Amino acid sequence: MFKKILIANRGEIACRVIKTAQRMGIKTVAVYSDADRNALHVNMADEAVHIGPPQANQSYIVIDRIMDAVRQTGAEAVHPGYGFLSENPKFAEALKAAGVAFIGPPKGAIEAMGDKITSKKIAQEAGVSTVPGHMGLIEDADEAIKISGQIGYPVMLKASAGGGGKGMRIAWDESEVREGFQASKNEAASSFGDDRMFIEKFVTQPRHIEIQILCDQHGNGVYLGERECSIQRRNQKVVEEAPSPFLDEATRKSMGEQSLALAHAVGYASAGTVEFIVDGDRNFYFLEMNTRLQVEHPVTELITGVDLVEHMIRVAYGETLSFGQDDVKLNGWAMESRLYAEDPYRGFLPSIGRLTRYRPPLETPEYQPGVTPSAPVVRNDTGVFEGGEISMYYDPMIAKLCTWAPTRGDAIQGMRDALDGFEVEGIGHNLPFLSAVMDHPKFIAGEMTTAFIAEEFPDGFNGVALPELHLKRIAAACAAMHRIAEIRRTRVSGRMDNHERVVGTDWVVTMGEHRFETSIVADRDGADVTIDGEILRCESAWTPGDQLARIAVSGEVIVLKVGKITQGFRIRTRGADLQVKVRTPRQAELAALMPEKLPPDTSKLLLCPMPGLIVRVEVVEGDVVQEGQALAVVEAMKMENILRAEKRGIVIKINAGPGDSLAVDDIILEFE
Repeated sequence: MFKKILIANRGEIACRVIKTAQRMGIKTVAVYSDADRNALHVNMADEAVHIGPPQANQSYIVIDRIMDAVRQTGAEAVHPGYGFLSENPKFAEALKAAGVAFIGPPKGAIEAMGDKITSKKIAQEAGVSTVPGHMGLIEDADEAIKISGQIGYPVMLKASAGGGGKGMRIAWDESEVREGFQASKNEAASSFGDDRMFIEKFVTQPRHIEIQILCDQHGNGVYLGERECSIQRRNQKVVEEAPSPFLDEATRKSMGEQSLALAHAVGYASAGTVEFIVDGDRNFYFLEMNTRLQVEHPVTELITGVDLVEHMIRVAYGETLSFGQDDVKLNGWAMESRLYAEDPYRGFLPSIGRLTRYRPPLETPEYQPGVTPSAPVVRNDTGVFEGGEISMYYDPMIAKLCTWAPTRGDAIQGMRDALDGFEVEGIGHNLPFLSAVMDHPKFIAGEMTTAFIAEEFPDGFNGVALPELHLKRIAAACAAMHRIAEIRRTRVSGRMDNHERVVGTDWVVTMGEHRFETSIVADRDGADVTIDGEILRCESAWTPGDQLARIAVSGEVIVLKVGKITQGFRIRTRGADLQVKVRTPRQAELAALMPEKLPPDTSKLLLCPMPGLIVRVEVVEGDVVQEGQALAVVEAMKMENILRAEKRGIVIKINAGPGDSLAVDDIILEFE
């Protein structure tokens, strides 16, 4: 077996590969840019090599820099993770020429499957069902419009070398093709150094389901079931699960066998994923093959007990697969939620900054190789730590939270609890949105397509409105916590009197327009909180200052993130962000008379919605702009974001230009 491997990647995937290598007794080498000097993967590895500036195209995707690191450390093999150089045949070729093993498929398979146009032709020849589309490269927007008209709208614009949602756009008419084509080319060039584009028919009401395969160098191969990846935003997966709640065994078998046929057609060896679009009648169409480890691979590991990274290493070393298709058993259900550094309240725009608090839920013992779990599991694959910096240079995903349970319902409930217990402060993040998905009726029923987010959250995400029963439980919990905090406050050292102030029993709890009058009777083990004649028993070990509270309210445990505010708490739970005021009846009476503070008027300003770099300003001073017109383009975390006019206006001042780095709410344009 290899004695030392280098991981040509960063973040959570580098950490995940290091964990398996350590378990196998293999030494590891990390590489890092200036931005990652203090990163978690650097600290976890046995050795680390600096490879350049923060920009990926000057560090992580520069083959010569990685090869230098290989030579310096004497690594015998390289695991590329995903993204960066993972599907670059020139990198695999460079490693082979240097006598270093590539922990991935052969160069020929990468070339054949890495190019989406070539891969579709091979898939057709191998008998795999494919989506109608234009198989040749498109030179410019005019040609793209012509081809799109021939295929029929809607169409999908795709970068040939793309992946991870980069360089992809859905276009419903000519104007969207013209605008989206150039934006996709720019993203593809920035992310992959390859701006070639192609177009295919966009299948409406689709589900995104993929098959995990594993092949060795001796002609053996297995498929490890499927993953449902339909919860997507801007073609970027957000929630994945295994197995799919939609497939039946016959469809699963057919998709798996076709995936292996494609793999054998290109001499594939290693872990890989064949992605399909599946319609409502379970007709499936080949989308692409990812010749690497997928981001969502943990859910497959949790339901099969197979450590995919370990087998990738063993295959690269030349070993034969130790099991066959009949040995693959799917056990239970697994969920994965991607934690992104993005602000769902600002249209999911990227967020950067320091993690002032990062406390994932406690992980539980999971699988051993070859053994599926037998108890509820929480797993968190991450590459960050409390106090670390979230950079603008890389993908915004900072963790993958996974749960496993015997049934889908139990896995969802486990995910709800884990999300509620995940503490992240200092940056915008999508934890509230993930919680909202877990509680959505369509998701619970397994009735979702890739349009789920666009259809169910058409106006973006504005928080969750919790049902009255849940609000009542929160009110009881907050009243009980407030009483504990008040008792603590009366016992602060240094008081002049010798008597503790009596803490009242009656409190008014308000949450926006909701008002609950409460009365508390406490004992040593908890408190009975009466609301509308109903007694809610509250029991908890919470003490003032704790930022996470687990409170049993009438026997049901609720998990609350707790922040102190004047006269109450900021409570975050199940996707809701609540300002909970706990006042005496007299204080509540007076508070109702206070005028409401209005937010400042920013309607005549174009504010930068995220930290980023101005790529273009599309207007000049004096221009009359119309609603929906493009005003500026801001790049952040490898994505271009077009800022549009919300209403008609006249540009009177431009405060920023191409190349300027802006913070959130910096003024770009001013209107008359």
